[in-house]
Amino acid sequence: MKYVEICQQAIFLAVTYISLIQADYAPYFYDNAPNSTNGNMAMLSIPEDTPIGSHLYTLNGSDPEGNSVTYDMTFEPGTKHYFAVEPQTGKVTLLEELDREKEDEIEVLVGISDSVNKVVEKVRILVTDANDECPVFINTPYIINVSEDTPSGTSLFKVFAVDKDNGSGGSVTYFLQNTRKNKFSIDRYSGVLRLKSGVNLDFERSTAHFVTVTAKDGGGKLRGKHRICSSSTTVTINVLDIQDTPPMFSGTPYFAYVYEDTKPGSEILNVIAYDGDRGNPNLIHYTIAHGNDGSFDINSTTGAITLLQATELLQKDIYKLLIQASEVNTDVDAQVFMTAMVTIQVVDLNNHGPIFYGVNGPQSQFEITMHEHPPEGEILRGLKITVNDSDQGTNAQFNLRLEGPEGIFRVIPQVVINEAQVTIIVENSAAIDYEMIQVFNFKLLAIESDTPEMFSSTADIIIQLLDTNDNIPKFTSEFYIARIPENSPGGSPVICVTANDADSEIWGDVKYSIYGTGADLFLIHPSTGIIYTQPWAVLDAEVQSRYNFNIKAADVEGKHSLAEVFVTVLDVNDHHPEFNEDILEKVMIIGLPVKVEAKDEDAEEPNNIVDYSIMQADPANVFDIDQATGEIVLKSYIKSLEVIHNITRNKDCKWSLVVQAKDRGSPSFSTTAVVRIDITEEIKSRLNSYILGLRNQPWRIFRICLSMVTFIISLTVIISGLMFWKTVKRSRIHPHSKRRKIVKRPTQRKVAD
Repeated sequence: MKYVEICQQAIFLAVTYISLIQADYAPYFYDNAPNSTNGNMAMLSIPEDTPIGSHLYTLNGSDPEGNSVTYDMTFEPGTKHYFAVEPQTGKVTLLEELDREKEDEIEVLVGISDSVNKVVEKVRILVTDANDECPVFINTPYIINVSEDTPSGTSLFKVFAVDKDNGSGGSVTYFLQNTRKNKFSIDRYSGVLRLKSGVNLDFERSTAHFVTVTAKDGGGKLRGKHRICSSSTTVTINVLDIQDTPPMFSGTPYFAYVYEDTKPGSEILNVIAYDGDRGNPNLIHYTIAHGNDGSFDINSTTGAITLLQATELLQKDIYKLLIQASEVNTDVDAQVFMTAMVTIQVVDLNNHGPIFYGVNGPQSQFEITMHEHPPEGEILRGLKITVNDSDQGTNAQFNLRLEGPEGIFRVIPQVVINEAQVTIIVENSAAIDYEMIQVFNFKLLAIESDTPEMFSSTADIIIQLLDTNDNIPKFTSEFYIARIPENSPGGSPVICVTANDADSEIWGDVKYSIYGTGADLFLIHPSTGIIYTQPWAVLDAEVQSRYNFNIKAADVEGKHSLAEVFVTVLDVNDHHPEFNEDILEKVMIIGLPVKVEAKDEDAEEPNNIVDYSIMQADPANVFDIDQATGEIVLKSYIKSLEVIHNITRNKDCKWSLVVQAKDRGSPSFSTTAVVRIDITEEIKSRLNSYILGLRNQPWRIFRICLSMVTFIISLTVIISGLMFWKTVKRSRIHPHSKRRKIVKRPTQRKVAD
């Protein structure tokens, strides 16, 4: 029996051992520690503003046998899959956007597997708040009615806004925009809207007020930044009217007219009043409170004022009626009213127009004579004009004006009532000029100003002008330019000058005179203005070619003007060209020109322009001359004396040329001269030409001799000085220099020691 028990125990131990050897344990998650990112996410909280794709957590676990593990994540059916896990690494990322206000806790099944065993745990993940919501007003729109007599400081309404966030992000405070202009205030915590202290509502000024209320949360973080959210709404406050304002007249002040043909019963004017409380108005009752003598009546309902009796029975020209407008209110014992003044003027019909009168009665034309240029402001005393309108009041008011040349005369007065003496005065004296116009024609108009008929009347004003000496003679030019040939005989006309005097008759007669330093050779005709040369005058352009002097034009009273005359003496070709004296003999170097020169003493071109030509030469084909400069040159093919010797038998190379100098005047004058030319080579030519030149210039010979004597004397002085200095140098002895050398030797030894 014991043996069987022992066997059974042995078998049980063997089976147990074999079971232990073959057992495989399930994997497990590590325990979560506070703020740990490893484990099974059981204690994880995620802000709702976490961006999609963010790494949130790393699942971490182990297998007891040390096998590798994988992770997975599942959600309850019908719920969003907010997360995803990487099976090998356990990294958890966010797939869907979080919203704490919709779902503040997420359940998820996280699993760990070693490919044999799998462990699944259900965890809850908290979603924390971010300030992503704004306050929202409840039960909008806000419209309230407030009576205009509501006391100041009264609570009117309470606004309410909700913010779904938690903490400070969910707290709400209230503010008003434009608090300085508002009549209202709000409690920032409760949202109670009040009428400000010391402020009243007035329906007549404003029937409604619009208040903007802003709700702000306490602020919080959103995506790492601090944020304050707000929203606004408008509270419409309708002001209810109460009976606190008296009636008001419209269209004041009131004026009306009663004409002489107005019939009794005619409506004169209609006054209008309305209750100042427009929200709940009362009816208005009209009465005439004062100023009526029974001539007028008013409709108590419409406010129409009518005439009761004929106009000829009216005893006043102006009536002032005090009209009273009263509110009809049976609920109030006291009568509320307002008054307005109505002015009614009684006028007659406009059946007369203005009429002009002269000395003898009505007159339509007035004429006077006056001198030109009267003083400005002077009255035309010869005109005796009266104007009259026999109507009364505004019908007798009319305006006076002149029609014609503007700005010359002015009429006084310009506005007349009933009757006035008409005065015409000078306004622009310069325009009253006999030389411009001899007769002025104006129309004097009288036109009613404030009547529909605009009756008018016209009178002709004729002003005859008399001339005065008010102008000075004026030359047609400030200066005159004249030209006269130098060979003109004495008494020849030079130029005719003209001066005009705009005055008439004797005032316009002009006398001419001449004066000035340049006027000695000239005279002027006193009446015609023709300028002549003096009978004895001789003009010479070579002596003086220009003269200028002044002329004067004067009237009978000595009023005058001046002008200047410029006379040019025209040159006449009356001189011959004359050669210089040194042209008779010339030395010509082969290749270089010699020049002859002649001058013409005439004053102007072309009379003094000289042209040169060779009249005679033998042979004729050796020389050329420049027509303008007078330069004589050899023909271009002559390069040496040998060529010249081949051309002519004259071996000494001396020629005599007949050269002509001719001016360009008309008629033309000319002069000829014989020029002797000695042709030589360059060196010989220079010496010969120099000696030949000295022969005609004795002063130059003297200068050369003086220079040679001066040079010899200077050379003698220099040589004598040099010889004397040399002699002195040889005979000079220098004892001091030897002594100095002997004395210096001991000193040098001492220094060396």
